[in-house]
Amino acid sequence: MSNKTNSGHFFEDFKVGQSIQHATPRTITEGDVALYIALTGSRYAQFSSQKFAFDVGFEVAPVDSLLLFHIVFGKSVPDISLNAVANLGYAECKFLRTVKAGDTINSQSEIIGVKENSNGKTGVVYVRTRGFNQFGKEVLSYCRWVMVNKRDANHPAPRAELPNLAPFVAPTDLVAPCELKPEAWDCDLSGSKYSYEDYEIGEKIDHKDGMTVEEAEHQIATRLYQNTAKVHFDGFGMKASRFGKRLIYGGVVISTARAIAFNGLENAGQIIAINAGRHVNPLFAGDTIYAWSEVLDKVEIGGGWGALRLRLIATKDLPCDHFPLKTESGDYLPDVLLDLDYWVAIPLRRFMQIGV
Repeated sequence: MSNKTNSGHFFEDFKVGQSIQHATPRTITEGDVALYIALTGSRYAQFSSQKFAFDVGFEVAPVDSLLLFHIVFGKSVPDISLNAVANLGYAECKFLRTVKAGDTINSQSEIIGVKENSNGKTGVVYVRTRGFNQFGKEVLSYCRWVMVNKRDANHPAPRAELPNLAPFVAPTDLVAPCELKPEAWDCDLSGSKYSYEDYEIGEKIDHKDGMTVEEAEHQIATRLYQNTAKVHFDGFGMKASRFGKRLIYGGVVISTARAIAFNGLENAGQIIAINAGRHVNPLFAGDTIYAWSEVLDKVEIGGGWGALRLRLIATKDLPCDHFPLKTESGDYLPDVLLDLDYWVAIPLRRFMQIGV
């Protein structure tokens, strides 16, 4: 019998310090960018308009930070999470360079932690993944942890080793868009007059809109990122899983919630870091995503730009006018899907073109 096919790594195959170069470099095209907008409805001006992007200092419209993230993530799936139960969370994510259509991205990962679960059937793998462009320049670095099935439940557990991850990306480590021209930021075209100064720490924003995720849409989106995880694609195999059906890739939740967050954060489209994130409950086809945000912190980062530290909460089938999150005992509500902590760049008011 041939043994040429890839069955993916199982939990017991991972060792701390292991380095993996992921296959299939990906050239990002304008078609990818257009399809990403079609699947998410994202409306941030610098990713939608070549002229707007050029006017504020980009060579051409940049690739949305999250599209880059998902493509780098997707490269890692066959080696890291093909046999995953679920992706659990993120930390220390830094967007280091602008990526544009025509750039070619490849990924590599290092295993930084492992811990078997008490059931003996699964374990959590911690990994640091980096994305590089065609010139070998690092464009993205992030950590994630994922629950992976064991091949053999009787296989001895490796010694638990957990990484020491920073609780957030320090403002001094943020890569500010200093080459851009906030004075050319046209608020009439971006869709909002609200600038850095208009947001207050502790402020909560209900983004109002909801978006139902259909079966075909999440399948196309996940294929766009070349994410091959069985839990998202193998409908027959997933009939025997705990939920009895396919899970929607958590990145679909992140991107959909960010697209919804345009309503209230129109000038804060540029994600420059992700501090932490958790997928706290699953999403299935037919569920409707709603979202709200809280401003956790803010800091000026130079060149006429500020950074807002935002907490993005996504829910399913639950509007967010009352800012749902946790129960009185501190557990996440069953309707909460995502808890994401991240930094975005936003122009300072004194530099912006404020419409009349």
